[in-house]
Amino acid sequence: MTSDPVFPSSDDPLGEVLHQLRLDGSLYCRSELQGDWSLEMPVLPGKMMFHIITSGECWLKVEGESPRQLTQRSLVLIPHGLGHVICSDQSLPSKSLFDAGVQKISERYEVLNIDGEGKKTELTCGVMSFDQVAAKQLIEELPSVLFLNQLDDTCDRWLTSTLAFISDEARVLKPGGETIITHLADILVIQLIRHWMMTSPQANKGWVGALRDKHIGLVLRAIHHEPSKNWTVETLAKLCGLSRSGLSAQFKQLVGHSVKNYLTQWRMRLAYQRLKHKSEPLIRLAEDLGYNSEAAFSRAFKRVMGFPPSQV
Repeated sequence: MTSDPVFPSSDDPLGEVLHQLRLDGSLYCRSELQGDWSLEMPVLPGKMMFHIITSGECWLKVEGESPRQLTQRSLVLIPHGLGHVICSDQSLPSKSLFDAGVQKISERYEVLNIDGEGKKTELTCGVMSFDQVAAKQLIEELPSVLFLNQLDDTCDRWLTSTLAFISDEARVLKPGGETIITHLADILVIQLIRHWMMTSPQANKGWVGALRDKHIGLVLRAIHHEPSKNWTVETLAKLCGLSRSGLSAQFKQLVGHSVKNYLTQWRMRLAYQRLKHKSEPLIRLAEDLGYNSEAAFSRAFKRVMGFPPSQV
């Protein structure tokens, strides 16, 4: 007789997701911009971009959003890689970032200097991604722009102190300063996402809200911890203490997918990630994700991803 699965106890399911956030392929740029300037940031699908204002002020323009003035120790995150403009004056024509004279210092660190007459603004900017399935799911739930400003009432001490530390390091770049700035920026972005999860009404909806639900959260954790198990609506309903119809209705309402569709999509995301990083027999991957044959796995993969696994 087999017993029901036991998952690691946790009163913080969102904390489990945050624990899995691992930054991948980060690139940082420290900019000193004086006078009149306007920089157009490119569209970067699958990436996130952020700007930390370490000195001075500037404007941020994102399509579909109202222009926003950023002041010293402001932090803005563009989670979905949308193109946008940062500028000293909204009326100025924009120049592509690639044509602005960025200088590469190391593999992960660049600098940009624009000289002119007038006020100076100093920025630390970054491009990053998260190479983990749960992390990508979380990023999809985020709004198009996340703001935090030192003047906001919701701002905690961690924001003020970390931004102050980054500002000090950027002002007088000592030996090892670029390493300190990049690591602090990594932490700051994760902190900002956590702050949104804890304070935004939007975080009570969708997939993030479903993780908080005492029934659906348990179902999601079961699927995430054991994606290869032969889960059915019946077994998951028994696990979370709901009826089959009750689970189906509540899961669809909170997550936006049926239980079966979510399980398949989660497995295919895991498969894509594994295929992207190493070559392995498809039959082994299929068995690890709960499929009895390579053909059944390949059909499911193409149906969800839009292309066969051989094209990864």
